[in-house]
Amino acid sequence: MNVFELTRALVDIESITNNESQVTDFLFAHLSALAASSSGRIERIPADPGRDNLFVSWGNPIVTLSTHLATVPPFFPSREDHDFIWGRGSCDAKGILASMIAAAETLLAAGTRNFALLFVVGEERNSAGALAAASAPRGSRFLINGEPTENRLAIGSKGALRYELIAQGKLAHSAYPDLGHSAIHSLLDVLQDIRNIPLPHDSVLGRSTLNVGVLTGGRAPNVVADHAQAEIMFRLVSDPAPLRQAVAAASAGRLEAREVLFTPALRLSEFPGLPTTVVAFTTDIPSLGPAWGKPFLIGPGSIHVAHTAEERILKSELSEAAEIYARMVRQLLAQGSVQ
Repeated sequence: MNVFELTRALVDIESITNNESQVTDFLFAHLSALAASSSGRIERIPADPGRDNLFVSWGNPIVTLSTHLATVPPFFPSREDHDFIWGRGSCDAKGILASMIAAAETLLAAGTRNFALLFVVGEERNSAGALAAASAPRGSRFLINGEPTENRLAIGSKGALRYELIAQGKLAHSAYPDLGHSAIHSLLDVLQDIRNIPLPHDSVLGRSTLNVGVLTGGRAPNVVADHAQAEIMFRLVSDPAPLRQAVAAASAGRLEAREVLFTPALRLSEFPGLPTTVVAFTTDIPSLGPAWGKPFLIGPGSIHVAHTAEERILKSELSEAAEIYARMVRQLLAQGSVQ
């Protein structure tokens, strides 16, 4: 398959987080053939029960190309026009995955070895695959992580701090609210105070932001709510300690604020000849940690259409990305050989 055909084949396999097994199986078969024809090695790295990462290596890997298998809901299949491939995961990150495989094929055809591919589950929720891979390193000194950056090298990415806010109340007939206590009212009061927390600013990464992403609670309009819950996420640009303290103060004695995810903000390295950018999203890089080597972040596609009903990727960027990845691997292999 060429890079466009492979992108569409991957998009057409539903792989919403926790359901990546079918795309993993497809890639295992596809990459097993590539490994067998080029004296490579392929293995599954268990991440969660029934969910595996894929690792394919040629020689002793100095450079690893990596991205994720998971997508966000809802699934919708691919379509294609003159300029774009459309569909869930087309830019985040199945087109990236296809470009990395195309780069590997180009490198192998030229006799290049000592590099690898690592494709992980769970990035869209909790980085379960990256955390599993961090505990099973394979000796790589450089990591090229793929996310939609429009083929510009990201020299910084924001972090994330996610909470579940859980409020408890007391049931009552809504005609007699003084006999109960509304969990929804408590939750809304705390959310308002959290929304008023001053957010830090960084000269490179910009301003921290807050999203109230999920709200649930209550039983009926004529019943005082005994339970309510919210999920919120800060996009971090600095030390999370002040925000943690502010959330704790806002919620103290009113509801439970449960921290469920923390990913630090990152400053990343430049690479010769590549234009740069700064991104507001988080990646698997912090979860993979130093075990997989010095990280670089770059990939085709625009983050502005990822996670939307208009998700798509430029065909020209897919082809360009395959060339960029191959060039980066060659240069990093040359750099690694003299270290």
